[in-house]
Amino acid sequence: MLRRRPPRSASADDLLTTLGRLTAQAREGAELQRARVELAEALQREMLPGALPELPGLRTAATYAPARHGLAIGGDWYDGFRLPDGSLAFSVGDVQGHDVEAAAFMGQIRIGLRAVAAHAADPGEVLSRANDLLLSVDCELFATCTFVRFDPVRWELTSARAGHIPGVWATTDDRHGVTDDPGGIPLGILPGERYPVTRRRLTTAGAFVLLTDGVVEGPCFPIEAGLAQVTRLVSAKAGDHPADVADAVMCVAELTGHTDDAAVIVLRFDAADGRAG
Repeated sequence: MLRRRPPRSASADDLLTTLGRLTAQAREGAELQRARVELAEALQREMLPGALPELPGLRTAATYAPARHGLAIGGDWYDGFRLPDGSLAFSVGDVQGHDVEAAAFMGQIRIGLRAVAAHAADPGEVLSRANDLLLSVDCELFATCTFVRFDPVRWELTSARAGHIPGVWATTDDRHGVTDDPGGIPLGILPGERYPVTRRRLTTAGAFVLLTDGVVEGPCFPIEAGLAQVTRLVSAKAGDHPADVADAVMCVAELTGHTDDAAVIVLRFDAADGRAG
């Protein structure tokens, strides 16, 4: 009876050569991804403002936490700037997608909002014009956004939402809630979109918080639970320094096990009749 010889096994040299080739390919891929992540981080770091504007009776703070892994960096932003009429503008948003492309698109949106807001005081008009501007650059990405204008004469907040999650408010007399106002679709999807505007007169001291979904939503943590947790925190700290409120809100992201970027803006305001100045 003839016995079949077993197939010739690869030599140790062959195995080492193959292993070396695969290792080199993996290293090249990892180095390329690391370079893209570092570029996205640098873009995002340079595009986010170093500080937010304030006025007597209105103090502000913001905080940002990067994604838990590099593949998800680049989408969230916050901003704050002065308008020509003396009002203050604030925005927060989230770009669909991640990595360098999302970081670059985030920069376009932030610059576009600033440019448009200088000539359109109404937040709804700002979002509408910014939406058409973004569509004109023919990018496949889109973004959610909330834009807020603070009027120091009327002591009023006006806001509009483009597909973004609600904010949270609380006053020092123990009132609080979620700003689930009417809104429009995200920026960069359909031309000619209109965005409803909500007005809030700040008659009682308190805090107004804008945030992105990375703060309140995680793999096993529904957004409703996250918003409820943020509402409880803001209600308990409505009279605190805005930086303390922002830090407390960002801690909710740790509870959700977030994998996305997370951004928070806090506007801490005095009552309309009791403000300084």
